[in-house]
Amino acid sequence: MERTLVFIKPDGIEKKIIGEIISRFEKKGLTLEKMNMVTLSKAQVDIHYQEHLEKPFYPELRDYILSSPIVAMVWSGSNAIAVVRKLIGATNPSMAEPGTIRGDYALSLPFNLVHASDSEVSAEKEIKNIF
Repeated sequence: MERTLVFIKPDGIEKKIIGEIISRFEKKGLTLEKMNMVTLSKAQVDIHYQEHLEKPFYPELRDYILSSPIVAMVWSGSNAIAVVRKLIGATNPSMAEPGTIRGDYALSLPFNLVHASDSEVSAEKEIKNIF
């Protein structure tokens, strides 16, 4: 069994689609292990997005993630990381396929509704940081 971190970003909270997002993962057969609505600290956001700290868009991204609580979740299942990433769609919503979460509900970056771990190493680090 593989585990992955998913969090619903502020725009997903604002759009009131938390249940829809969770439902898609449940219907796929993934198991929700943990869930918490939390406002991240600046330090947690900086750790989470460490690879983007020096990029020009980072201050806007950090402010956006800190603008409201997020819904953080740990999902598990066979190939959970790849399955979740397929369900959420491409990072850039304009390239996300219809039928994916981002393809159906998101318009632009950074407002792409959800974050999902991209590897087992990232998942372990991100779960530890958020939970």
